[in-house]
Amino acid sequence: MSTEQQITQFREAYTRLRTEIGKVIVGHEPIVDGTLIAIFAGGHVLLEGVPGLGKTLLVRTLGEVLDLSFSRIQFTPDLMPADILGTNLVMETPDGRRVFEFQRGPVFAHLILADEINRATPKTQSAMLEAMQEKQVTAGGELRRLSEPFFVLATQNPIDQEGTYPLPEAQLDRFFFKLLVGYPSAAELTEVLNRTTELARVNLERVVGRDTLLELQQLVRQVPVASHVKDYAVRLTLATHPKTDTAVPIANQFLRFGSSPRGAQTLILAGKVRALAQGRFNVSFDDLQAVAYPALRHRLILNFEAEAEGITTDHVIAQVLKDVPRTVETVAA
Repeated sequence: MSTEQQITQFREAYTRLRTEIGKVIVGHEPIVDGTLIAIFAGGHVLLEGVPGLGKTLLVRTLGEVLDLSFSRIQFTPDLMPADILGTNLVMETPDGRRVFEFQRGPVFAHLILADEINRATPKTQSAMLEAMQEKQVTAGGELRRLSEPFFVLATQNPIDQEGTYPLPEAQLDRFFFKLLVGYPSAAELTEVLNRTTELARVNLERVVGRDTLLELQQLVRQVPVASHVKDYAVRLTLATHPKTDTAVPIANQFLRFGSSPRGAQTLILAGKVRALAQGRFNVSFDDLQAVAYPALRHRLILNFEAEAEGITTDHVIAQVLKDVPRTVETVAA
């Protein structure tokens, strides 16, 4: 298959997924695009927003349009690691003997909905770290691989503090994107009412299967990135590291810690997916800037001064994009 045919196949799959999701989800185009970008890049997504905005519905809809196994985990304070990973149970064989048999937990699926993920204790959160990074779990004294592809799409409520636990920075860093789900417009809210308060029935089609998705993920990795574009991603990431020679002024003023190397990896991979979705086989500066907010906002740690002044990580990212030039002039010796 030629490169042009591969790009066409990618765009068709991407467009069909957007169309099917649009049958259920009203508006939220940036959220839908961000989620699809992360899935084609093989990453996890954290959806943050107040209750009732359709975060869980979006993930459940994805589970219906992707021909993948789907599992939902409702995170609560009493949830234990074994409830996620599975556990050894004593089973009786036909001949009367008793043996230990591992019963797999809900994490053994392709697409995981981690609903209200910040309601679980740190002990339970730690059960997700290995699964999200290494795509494997260690349970019952054995290492078990998770089926590819493997995605965790998590939701959390930013305003409810009672009975919640802040996600550890190590787990936040494992999320490819953090997407902020906002309120719908008047027209979108009207359409929501039309769809949900009348006798409307939506039939969703399964668009992309496991093998096709894995092939498209491999295509993403093949998209070339020019050296000056890759250098821009590096400089954007280094500009967020406070108290270093590469830091921009706002990073020194408002950040305790900057982005990890995963931030730069996310910029490049997300830029590749965005380029393919637009029919291009090369990554541009605009691609990196378009994905900078969801790629970096959860990887920057604000200091006390920023929190006191109401500065958000999005404010910092906006200034970083202004301060970091796209290209660096080289001076001849």
